[in-house]
Amino acid sequence: MNHQYDVVIVGAGLAGLRAAIELGEDTRTAIISKVFATRSHSGAAQGGIGAALGNEEEDHWKWHMFDTVKGSDYLADQDAVEILTKDAPRTIYELEHMGVPFNRTEEGRIAQRAFGGHTSNFGKAAIKRACFAADRTGRVILDTLWEKCLQRGIDFFNEYQIMNLTVRDGRCCGVTAYELASGTLHHFHSKAVLLATGGAGKIFRTSSNAFASTGDGMAIAFRAGAALEDMEFVQFHPTGIYKLGILISEAVRGEGGILRNSEGERFMERYAPTIKDLAPRDMVSRCILREIRDGKGIDGKDYVFLDLTHLGEEVISSKLAEISGFARTYAGVDVTKEPIPVQPTCHYMMGGIATDTDGRVMVDNQDHTISGLYAAGECACVSVHGANRLGCNSLLDVLVYGRRAGRSIRRYIHTIGLPPLSGDDPTAETAAQIAALMESTGRERSGAIRSEMQKIMMDDVSVFRRGETLVKVMEKLRLLKERCGQISIQDKGRCFNRDLLDALEVGYMLDLAEAITLGALNRDESRGAHFREDCPDRDDEHWLVHSLFCYAGPKAAPQFLTKSVKITDFEPKERKY
Repeated sequence: MNHQYDVVIVGAGLAGLRAAIELGEDTRTAIISKVFATRSHSGAAQGGIGAALGNEEEDHWKWHMFDTVKGSDYLADQDAVEILTKDAPRTIYELEHMGVPFNRTEEGRIAQRAFGGHTSNFGKAAIKRACFAADRTGRVILDTLWEKCLQRGIDFFNEYQIMNLTVRDGRCCGVTAYELASGTLHHFHSKAVLLATGGAGKIFRTSSNAFASTGDGMAIAFRAGAALEDMEFVQFHPTGIYKLGILISEAVRGEGGILRNSEGERFMERYAPTIKDLAPRDMVSRCILREIRDGKGIDGKDYVFLDLTHLGEEVISSKLAEISGFARTYAGVDVTKEPIPVQPTCHYMMGGIATDTDGRVMVDNQDHTISGLYAAGECACVSVHGANRLGCNSLLDVLVYGRRAGRSIRRYIHTIGLPPLSGDDPTAETAAQIAALMESTGRERSGAIRSEMQKIMMDDVSVFRRGETLVKVMEKLRLLKERCGQISIQDKGRCFNRDLLDALEVGYMLDLAEAITLGALNRDESRGAHFREDCPDRDDEHWLVHSLFCYAGPKAAPQFLTKSVKITDFEPKERKY
């Protein structure tokens, strides 16, 4: 089945929705989503969105920029960070005018609270910068933007799996997608495509991410010629519920929650004496694991406590109600009376599809692009997060750069016509790929391969890494990729064939896992979320650069390149909190 649109957006999270709104009502826009739009993972964001409004205390966008750059361990591109932090207040007020119900101060202004790594006066003290709607901030923004898209008559294709990009003569002119309900292939012919497909946290065994976060858009763009950037930087959030990884938002510590070890000690005072429990996520995650390694995990196990009991029922019920419910449901804990067992959980990909500040997708380290192809949100890397994302900057990133991508696409599509397609069926390649899987007589099962990959990545490529181990991981991943060629599909049906989708997803995740591991192996330093125990120091002389990965075929490791970091206002310094 064929469709024609001016623009096709893949992903119905906040980046995709915000871009669609910016395209205007005179642009024929389709949004393709793997899940129903309002089930997009953006709705899981709990704590808030950062902006230097100064509603609770004095604040400046330049302080926010400094915190973002410092939090990134100086790997963020500072021109992109300046755009992000300067545009933050406008973004918040725009959301307010759209109807997002932010919490309010007694004077009626948008309320703000403290969050990890946010400081006043260039690191002097913690500051209240996070705008929030209780602990459901992402949920209410997602619902608001979705309603705006419906009002504008944007067409949604829910529960469609993207399969391939259509690229002709260096120009992207559409996508092929698989309709889950019917097993039908659809081709969407367009002037431009925006990928806003989210992250890939399910590469790791313990993750706060939704089951749909398998990196499909990143891997498909990678195979089509796009470069991936900084893939070795994977953020582990310090407070996931023990064993499950379900997120307990940083908002808890922003409201005064305290991390305690088996001795009841507030151990973050030793590691970050100025901002304590509100240090950046990479630091707090490592500190928790160091406490556990030192035998100070609770009852000798691999978790610590997050204590809210001193906050009182009023604060918890008004500002942390959803988190309180999560703790009760998944950990059996009444947070007003007992602490929550927590451990680090895979949370966010700092790396992704390499883009410029207008969302155009790059193919190398010379700023060459694929015409008509754009990316925004967690699947993209404009590099505002560098080696470690500052809390509350994810929602800001998707909205600021989703809007900028929409504006850029709007300018682009008004300069060109709909590109012609050759006489070949644009879905033929995808149909052959599906047929090969369905007809395979191999003995491998995707579930077993996925489980092995997740265990390997969690054990050896998560918070702590070592060079000699990473070499072995690369070998193991290559073997898993070979086994993928022997996967057979047991379910031969066409309606919601989960067996088929699992096989596709594990292939995408293995491509990305290989890039993550290769980046971690090559970068023989420690920076932000990437910590090499055999190279524990940051090395600005050799590694103040971005990593780029280019696809080299299904049987070869990715090509590895580097690109300079853009430094404007803040020279790299030692990272103390």
